[in-house]
Amino acid sequence: MSDNKLLDKFESIQIRFEEVGKQITDPDVMKDMKRYVKLNQEYKQLESLVKAFTEYARVLQNIKDAREMLAEESDEEVREMAREELESSEAKVEEMEEDIKLLLVPADPEDSKNAILEIRGGTGGDEAAIFAGDLFRMYSKYCDAKGWRMEITHYTEGTSGGYKEMVAKVSGEGVYGVLKYESGVHRVQRVPQTETQGRVHTSAATVAVLPEAEEFDVEVKESDIRKDTYCSSGPGGQSVNTTYSAIRLTHIPTGIVVTCQDEKSQLKNLAKAMTELRTRIYNMEYQKYLDDVASRRKTMVSTGDRSAKIRTYNYPQGRVTDHRIGLTLYNLSAIMDGDIEEVIDKLRVEENAQRMKESEL
Repeated sequence: MSDNKLLDKFESIQIRFEEVGKQITDPDVMKDMKRYVKLNQEYKQLESLVKAFTEYARVLQNIKDAREMLAEESDEEVREMAREELESSEAKVEEMEEDIKLLLVPADPEDSKNAILEIRGGTGGDEAAIFAGDLFRMYSKYCDAKGWRMEITHYTEGTSGGYKEMVAKVSGEGVYGVLKYESGVHRVQRVPQTETQGRVHTSAATVAVLPEAEEFDVEVKESDIRKDTYCSSGPGGQSVNTTYSAIRLTHIPTGIVVTCQDEKSQLKNLAKAMTELRTRIYNMEYQKYLDDVASRRKTMVSTGDRSAKIRTYNYPQGRVTDHRIGLTLYNLSAIMDGDIEEVIDKLRVEENAQRMKESEL
C-alpha cells in the first residue's frame, strides 16, 4: 500500500525547510544576491514538499483511524462511515506517493528562468525560412495563451517570407522549464509556396531554447567586449537606415557575437544584447550539464544534442510526429496555431519518468 520510507524523509526536509526560511531573512544573506535567489528557489521547492508530506501523513492517519474503527466498533453506521473513509483515503495514497517521489527528484535548476528562443531556417532554402516563420508564429500564439511576454531582439527575413533567423526573449513564470522541450531540428513536409509542380518537399528549421542568464549568474568584464553600432534594417519607420541604433557585441575570449536591432534606442538595444550575451556565455557551461544528463538517459526529451531531429510536421496528412517519444497527432492546423500544450505535457511526463528512474526512488 503505502511506502512509509517516504515519511522517513519528512523530518530532514522539515528541518531544512525551517533552516532555509531563517536564512532568507538574514540581512547578510540578502546582500549576496546570487545566494539569496538560490535559497529562495530551494525554499519554494521545499515548501511544496512540506505541503505534500503533511497531506500525505494526514491521509495515512485517516487510514489507520478507519481501520481501528472497523476493528473495534460494532455500530453499523459508524462502521459504514469508517469503510467510506478507508476507501476514499486508500484511493488517494498511491497518487500522492507518486507526486511526492517526483517532488523529491531534483529539478533542473534552470527551469524557473526566462528563455532566449532562437529559430533558424535550415535545409530547404526559401521554404525553410518560410517554415521558420511558421514556427515563430506557433510559439508566439502559444506564449500569448500562456500569458508570457515575447520580445524580438534580432531577425533576418527570408527572401520569400519568413525568417532566415529569429531571436526573441520570452519572459514569464517557468518559461524555460516548458519551452526547453522545443530545442532541436523541426522538419516540415509539404508543397512549398515556391513549387509550381505540386510536389511535396522536405525542409527543416532549427530551434534552440536557452535559459536566460541573470546578471549574477555570470560575470562579463566590460574590457572583454567589443561594441559596434550600425544602422538597423527592416520595418521600423523613418529612423531605419538613418540612425546607428543597432548594436553588435563581440565577447573576445569566447568569440560569441550577438546583435540587437529591435529598438530605435541604442541604449535599449544594448541592454537586450547584453542579456543575450550573458545567456550565451552562461550556456557554454550549462551545456556541460546537459551533456552529463544526456549520457545517463536512453531517450532524450529536453536535453542533449540540439542538432537531433525531434519533430516532423506533415501537411498532406495533417500529422505531427514527435520522434523522441513516438507521439503522433492528427491536429496539425491546431498545433501550428499554437496549441502545443498536449505535446509538451506528454514530453514532460516522459522526462519525469526518466528522472524518477534515475533517482531510484
